[in-house]
Amino acid sequence: MTFTTDSSQNRLFNSFNYPAQPGDVVAGAIALFRNLSIDDKLAVLWFVYTEMGSFITPAATGAARLQLTAGLLNKIKQMSHDEQLQVMRDLVANKNTQFSRSYGVFSPNTKLAFWYELAQLMDQAVVIPIPEGYKLSRDGSQALKTIRDLEFSQQITVLRKTVVDMGVDIIG
Repeated sequence: MTFTTDSSQNRLFNSFNYPAQPGDVVAGAIALFRNLSIDDKLAVLWFVYTEMGSFITPAATGAARLQLTAGLLNKIKQMSHDEQLQVMRDLVANKNTQFSRSYGVFSPNTKLAFWYELAQLMDQAVVIPIPEGYKLSRDGSQALKTIRDLEFSQQITVLRKTVVDMGVDIIG
C-alpha cells in the first residue's frame, strides 16, 4: 500500500468513537501504541515506516542530524541479529543502556529519521528483518489501522511522539 496525503485525508477519523477532534484521534492513536507489547510496537513502527517512509524522511531530515544516527546505526549493523533485536527492544522499553542514552539525546526529528533508517536496514535485511509472514496481534493491527487512517500531519505527530518517548534522556 502506498501512502499519500490525498488517500489518508479522505478517511474518517472516528476510530475510537470520540468526536472527530484532531487532538483526540492523535491522543487515541498514541494511547493505543503505548499499550502494545514491545514487539508489537517494533512491528507497527516497521510497517508504518515501510509504508510511509518516503514521506517521513523529508519531514524529518530538514532538522535531523543524520550523521548523529550513523554512528549508532553502524554499531547496530555490526551486531548479531539477536543483539540488534535486543537494542531495539531496549530502546522501546526505555531500558537504561548505552544505546538508549545515546538515542535519548537525539532531537525529535533525528529520532524520526533514526527509525526510518532502521526500517530501511531491516527491509534490506542488514538489520534483523520482520520474520516473513509475521502477523501482528489484534491490538497491533488496530493500532496500525488507526495510524493509517489519520491525516499525514497527524501520522507524523503520532510517530514523533512515540519515538521521542523511546530511549533514555538523561538530560531531560
